[in-house]
Formats: sequence, structure tokens, C-alpha cells
Amino acid sequence: MASPPDTSKTTKLERYNSYIRKVNSTKLIAASSKLLFRVTLLVALLLIFFFTINYPPLASDNPNSHNNIHTTTHNLISSAFYGGGASWEKQVRRSATPSRPNGFSVLVTGAAGFVGSHSSLALKKRGDGVLGLDNFNSYYDPSLKRARQNLLSKHQIFIVEGDINDVELLNKLFDIVPFTHILHLAAQAGVRYAMQNPLSYVKSNIAGFVNLLEVAKSANPQPAIVWASSSSVYGLNTKVPFSEEHKTDQPASLYAATKKAGEEIAHTYNHIYGLSLTGLRFFTVYGPWGRPDMAYFFFTKDMIQGKSINVYVTQDDKEVARDFTYIDDIVKGCVGALDTAEKSTGSGGKKKGPAQLRVYNLGNTSPVSVRKLVSILENLLSVKAKKNVVKMPRNGDVPFTHANVSLALRDFGYKPTTDLSIGLRKFVKWYVSYYGIQSRVKKENDRSDD
Repeated sequence: MASPPDTSKTTKLERYNSYIRKVNSTKLIAASSKLLFRVTLLVALLLIFFFTINYPPLASDNPNSHNNIHTTTHNLISSAFYGGGASWEKQVRRSATPSRPNGFSVLVTGAAGFVGSHSSLALKKRGDGVLGLDNFNSYYDPSLKRARQNLLSKHQIFIVEGDINDVELLNKLFDIVPFTHILHLAAQAGVRYAMQNPLSYVKSNIAGFVNLLEVAKSANPQPAIVWASSSSVYGLNTKVPFSEEHKTDQPASLYAATKKAGEEIAHTYNHIYGLSLTGLRFFTVYGPWGRPDMAYFFFTKDMIQGKSINVYVTQDDKEVARDFTYIDDIVKGCVGALDTAEKSTGSGGKKKGPAQLRVYNLGNTSPVSVRKLVSILENLLSVKAKKNVVKMPRNGDVPFTHANVSLALRDFGYKPTTDLSIGLRKFVKWYVSYYGIQSRVKKENDRSDD
């Protein structure tokens, strides 16, 4: 019988190869571990360096020295993230620098919005420095916001594209510019949309407002702040006309609740940190460059296109009416509030004395029914509206608003001068021009708006 084949050499060779593979694998793992450790250590050091610069120790024997160090190092890091460094900072400074003696340097949030763009232009034209901030969200057509941005750019107003929830960006802007005033108009607007996206209201109207106040309280000097509340805070109040003395503890919508919360938050920051704060309760603002989600705007669009419109009445068939306020009157109120805003009394987050805290109605004082609004548009557009009269849904809208503006009249001479017929004529003229519509708009719309 033949002897079995000798496999000892093959077995030894396989064992040797297996050993070599294990050694190589061990070496590779060791090398990888070293590389991973070094990368991790480098990342950790970078993070420590970043947070040391951007969040320095609170205690300091020399506050002024601390602020200078913070500003210098903060600029070195932040410039890389916002706008590309020196060129971007130059734009920010140029836009925010006033051209008139003792002019304001105003940060306007929501500057690409309806009220924000008009207010920015008014301030810039009289010689104030204006820097805009807007996130260009898609709540309504962003192209309209971009068109407003282009308009402002022609008047040397720069809009920083960013969000008020971005604390790092806000700190950067305050490092570059010693703002004397803030006109805070950025907000999530609209009563009905709150039922679809409630968290967007909390994020913008509450969290965003707090972020802005947090940065403002630590600024040196602290700016005076004028901000947009809303007539919606009156909610289920039945006393008319609405007065600042009336209770506002029954909001009818989440939007109203967030605006009311803003008023309470303003009180807190005024009380603790000495921030000068003025809240403005706007009543149904309309006019050229307005918001497409407003009734007068989409009524105009649908009527021109021959579509039907829904005209709401209350659950008990009463007329729905609004205190429609023309944009120019609102802007005069915003500017008047800024002009009469006293300086904040705090410094570096510490209150030095009592500070100004105010709230005002800005309305037209003449409520007009939605039926009348439609009638005026029919006359201006030379079309007959296809109306569907429907009950107002229970979505937070209130049936009636009417402003008492005696307080604003007393304190800064606020007096609305534009009635609805004249204001809508100016809006329609802008609308057909902006959208390039060849409509049957009456020739009277071609008359001068002066």
C-alpha cells in the first residue's frame, strides 16, 4: 500500500501566511488607530479654540478690555462664515452709516418684507444708516422679496441674508456696527397659516425675538428697539375702538398668542436689562409692494383673472370689517416711534436705571367692510367680482378691528391721512405695473399719486 502524501510543509506554509496576515493586520490597525487619534485630537483642539474665542469667560477684571478682545477675535473667526470677509464687512458698515448729522444707525429685521422695505427706504432717504436682515423664506413668493431687495439696493441699502435665530450672525453684525436702534419687523405672519405650521410661529415670533433681545442686551451701547406687535392681540375683545388700555388676554389665534407673548417678553427684558422697547400694534396694512396673502391682494389677482372670490360674513351673518391702514401711514408711525424712543439704560447686560417701555396702536381709525373693499376694487378694475358669500371659518380670524390711535397721536403726532379708496388706487396702479398686466383698470389710476 502506498504511503499517504506528506502535507506537513503545506500546513506549515499556511500557518506562516496566516501569521504574516495577522501581523500586517495588527500593524494596519495600529497605524489606523494612531491616525484616528491624531485626527480626533486635532478636531478637539480646533473645537476648543473655536469655543474659547466665541464664548469667552464671563468674568473679567477689565470689561472694556474683554470687549475689545472679544470683538477682534470674533471678527477673525466669523468673517469667514458671513459674506467673505472684508468686502462684506465694508458693505455692512457703509449701509449702516448715517449721512446726516446725529443720524441713526438702524438694523431693520425683515427688511425685504412689506413694512420693512418701505420703512428702510424712508429712513435711508432722510439720512439714517440702514442695514437690513432677512431670511427670504417661502411663506409667500420669494421673488417679490427679491424685487424689494433690488429696490433697496438701488438706494444703497444692503440686506444681509440670514435668520434672527442665528445668534452667531447677530453677534457678528453687532461687532461690526454700533447700532443705535433696531426696527424689528421680522416675523411669521398670517393668522390662518398658524393652523398648518404652528412651530414656525414659535420659532420666529418668540425664539427669534428672544435671540435678538439677548444680543441687544449685551451690546455696548444697547440699542433702542421698536418692534411689530399686532392688532390681533385684542383677540376676542368686544370693546371698540380697541385701546391700549384694553385687556389682551384672550387671543383668538396662535399668531395672536405669539405676538402677545412678545409683548410680555419685551416687558421682561425692559425690567431686567434696561432695554428701551416700543411695541407697535399694526392694523391690516395694505398698499404697493404688499403681501400676496392679504385679501385685497389676492382679490385683485382673482378678479383680474375672472376667478370667483370668497367674501366672508360672521357666523350670525354680520359684516366682516377691518381697519385698513395704508403703508405710508404705518411707516410714519414706525419713524415717529424711533424718533421718540429713549436710549436703553443698560450696558453689557446690566441694567443701570429704569428704561422706556411703550405700546401703541397704528391704525386708520375707520373700519371698512370687506364688501366695501370689493366694491372699491370693482370700480378701480372695471370688473364685476364673482362673489361667494361664505361663513367665516373658525381659524382664528376676528370679525372686526377698529383702532384708537390717540396715544400715538399724543406721543409722536401719528395721524393717518390715506382713506381706503385712495390707498387701493395706488396699490392697483402698482400691481398692474409690477405684474405687467394689460387690464381694464380705469384711467384715473394713471393720475399722479401726489
